[in-house]
Amino acid sequence: MKYDVAVIGAGVVGSLITRELSKYDIKVALLERCNDCAMGSTKANSAIVHAGFDAVPGTLKAKLNVRGVELMKKTCKELNVPLKNNGALVVAFSDEEIPHLNELLERGVKNGVPELRVIGKDELNELEPNIGETAVGALVAPTSSIVCPYELTIAGVENAVSNGAEFLRNCEVTAIDYVDDEFKLSTTLGEITAEYVINCAGVHSGEIASLIGDNSIEIVVRHGDYYLLDKSQGSLVSRTIFQCPSKMGKGVLVSPTVDGNLIVGPSAEDIDSGDDVATTPIGLDKIYVNAIKSVPAVSLRNAITSFSGNRAHPTSDDFIIGSSEANKKFINAAGIESPGLSSAPAIAEMVDGIINELSGGFTKKTDFDPIRPEPVRFRHMSTEERAKLIEKNKAYGRIICRCETITEGEILDAIHAPAGARDVDGVKRRTRAGMGRCQGGFCGSKVVEILARELGVEMNEITKFGGESKIMYHKTK
Repeated sequence: MKYDVAVIGAGVVGSLITRELSKYDIKVALLERCNDCAMGSTKANSAIVHAGFDAVPGTLKAKLNVRGVELMKKTCKELNVPLKNNGALVVAFSDEEIPHLNELLERGVKNGVPELRVIGKDELNELEPNIGETAVGALVAPTSSIVCPYELTIAGVENAVSNGAEFLRNCEVTAIDYVDDEFKLSTTLGEITAEYVINCAGVHSGEIASLIGDNSIEIVVRHGDYYLLDKSQGSLVSRTIFQCPSKMGKGVLVSPTVDGNLIVGPSAEDIDSGDDVATTPIGLDKIYVNAIKSVPAVSLRNAITSFSGNRAHPTSDDFIIGSSEANKKFINAAGIESPGLSSAPAIAEMVDGIINELSGGFTKKTDFDPIRPEPVRFRHMSTEERAKLIEKNKAYGRIICRCETITEGEILDAIHAPAGARDVDGVKRRTRAGMGRCQGGFCGSKVVEILARELGVEMNEITKFGGESKIMYHKTK
């Protein structure tokens, strides 16, 4: 398996970098150790496109956050991914916190963030009637938005594959050698050769860099728990509500999602393992206590699920993007914590520039298509639109997930798309089947059945998220 460029890590950054490089007449492979893309930090974060006021002026975080906001609208439009410009508030709950709002305002102005302003208690209550009574003021950031991070990632991979890139699942990199001006990557799929390697391995980016002798990347695994609440609470706030940030991050937020739920979190705890994504009672309790300070009406009776994610906090406290000192053809895109999602399109643009400068410039394809076709979203269609669709394909007339009104046709589309779903969670992320109140209690078995039929395997071979996460038990004689 010989490529011009190998991208390691299929999170949102690796996805959009691969898409960016797929516009050139080169062979590009996206290597992912899991059974699907968006399996790390990307599938478990706050889903916020930050305005850019929090990052220290002059840092890569500041520059790429603001540039990422500029690019995100175009990126989401091309990839047909929902993006909602709902705005954000950083709320002060005492007079002592007001200077912090002014500091963030000053930072934002230096970073080039437009329309920022600090407001008092009365205007805050007008904007968000459900805000906590102890709130005394807020920083308003109108350019903040919300997006679905895993849908953006999946769309990026689909578009990249449609333009000729290859997506290699279950492809864990175990060793890297540099021989005859080429990288030789030992992987669980065999040896892969590439002239350039781009390291987007998230919490494992330091480990990947060390394989070429680059020990400069120090990553602290920062763990965060979340609650996802039912759509009945999705309208409690219209904007993303932050509290004043601390050295551990932006703190616990309360925010609507693009799909109408309410997300609350994250907690922040430094842990040893990047693969430990178990929620903790202490972390979840901290979330709730802080959430009701911001929005007292938040009720855990409406919690659908809790989940956690790990983010790659670099000890340098800034993104690490550029050629490695150990080998200039090895490009790191590491330490991508918040505002990583917001910055992802700009990071892809930056890495594109770096690799083109190193290579002398790749030739652009004449047939590159930046558009990912819009997927069918039956739940958003009118009665007339549904009828026309079912007339063309009766699979769209069979509702599989009643909570989210997801049809068999949509699940088939998800399985057969470029880089399509191969497990139950893959279907869930692409269609929302299993995302509702019952969390797959009713539709899960049917999704397993459809996956087995379409992939040509036995039902007991279907997994929740790859590996040994098999859903059905099969007793052999």
